Amino acid sequence: MSTLTPKEIVVELDKYIVGQDDAKRAVAIALRNRWRRQQVDPVLRDEIAPKNIIMIGPTGVGKTEIARRLAKLAKAPFIKLEASKFTEVGYVGRDVESMIRDLAELAVIMVKQEETETVHAKAKDIAEECLLDLLLPPVKVPTPAPEPDPEDDVIEVTIDDSFGESELPQASAVDQEQVEERQHKTREKLRKLFRKGKLDDRSVDLEITQQATPVVEIFSAGGFEEMDINIKDMFENLMPKQTKKKKVKVPEAYEILVEREAQRMVDMDKVVSEAKCRVEQNGIVFLDEIDKVVAREGTSSPDVSREGVQRDLLPIVEGSSVNTKYGIIKTDHILFIAAGAFHGTKPSDLIPEMQGRFPIRVELDSLDKDDFVRILQEPENALIRQYVELMKTEGVTLEIGKDAIEQLAEIACLINEKHENIGARRLHTVLECLLDEVSFNASEMDGVTVKIDADEVRRKLDDIVEDEDLSRYIL
Repeated sequence: MSTLTPKEIVVELDKYIVGQDDAKRAVAIALRNRWRRQQVDPVLRDEIAPKNIIMIGPTGVGKTEIARRLAKLAKAPFIKLEASKFTEVGYVGRDVESMIRDLAELAVIMVKQEETETVHAKAKDIAEECLLDLLLPPVKVPTPAPEPDPEDDVIEVTIDDSFGESELPQASAVDQEQVEERQHKTREKLRKLFRKGKLDDRSVDLEITQQATPVVEIFSAGGFEEMDINIKDMFENLMPKQTKKKKVKVPEAYEILVEREAQRMVDMDKVVSEAKCRVEQNGIVFLDEIDKVVAREGTSSPDVSREGVQRDLLPIVEGSSVNTKYGIIKTDHILFIAAGAFHGTKPSDLIPEMQGRFPIRVELDSLDKDDFVRILQEPENALIRQYVELMKTEGVTLEIGKDAIEQLAEIACLINEKHENIGARRLHTVLECLLDEVSFNASEMDGVTVKIDADEVRRKLDDIVEDEDLSRYIL
């Protein structure tokens, strides 16, 4: 992330999101400012607070998609959640502080994966040796008995043959070297066969560790979500670990051994320390559906999931200390990005303190026919490309002409105008109706080429568009 400039961030977002240049610029600047702040003198660094963003726009215009792509670009602890899931403290529901606990958990998983990758090569070498030990257990050659001193009085003791002791050959040093050399050659042959994949059909007995943890369920109010986790951790430490032998194929055994060795080599204290630092310095929280916690005008009844949630969010967004299972985490420098449609409310309906916590406001534009045409074919994950690749798996070649794409965009716009405007999500519905017959029969159409033009689009969709009662339920 530190190597990407704001322009480069916008270019990356353009690969998946059509339009909405203002929102992309605001997000790009905010991400770059995270890096800039790290370069500032430490005395001033703590004084620079993140400029939180609120994105305003109808549903289906790209707010959530920007958040998804942002998560992949940021390479930082990132969590997306809906504000409507939270309730005021004292009511049954999720406490707002749980978002920081979830962010910390994600950060620990992220750092642990990175540390595991760094030791992966060494873990593979160790796992290979362990696997060869399972395939070819080392042979112990009995050492020769010491010759008795002739001057000492020797008492001959007859050993019962039932113990097999008298039949054991006494190996000399030469025999020992020969056995070890033979063992080494056989081991190297097995190593070559394993690396070539010629031992994949063989099975080995592997000891699998099982944790006998009792099932614990706790029904608790907000603020105690972690109580059940802590009790489970406590039981894991108290209950003895059980191991059992399991017969598994060589490739599966190798993967289990690699993962086991990598887990042993990771320093969890270092992981937790790095994860906490990343959350506090680079964490990003995306709060979707922020308009759902805005109290509607004309309602006198108390809304436990609205203004109460806003009041609880205030200290976290401004900066406070949250207690997690990994220690205290400060939220002073976590970037918060909020998004909402605000079709029944206005951003000014937020309580004044909350408005002040989000100084940057960006409005996202509604999508028109030209935007729909671009969405269908320009992004790297364009819908047309998705359906073409899906049909290709059945041996069907799907060709959708430009005139058909224009007609699809026009129909999607028309339906959005007649009914609820759900933005680009309407394209999913329109395409599913258009390709319903092909998708159903594709498994029996191997080698067939399906061409779709504007007339075909009109034939399949015009009746549904004209019949308002029917389209209300289908589209």
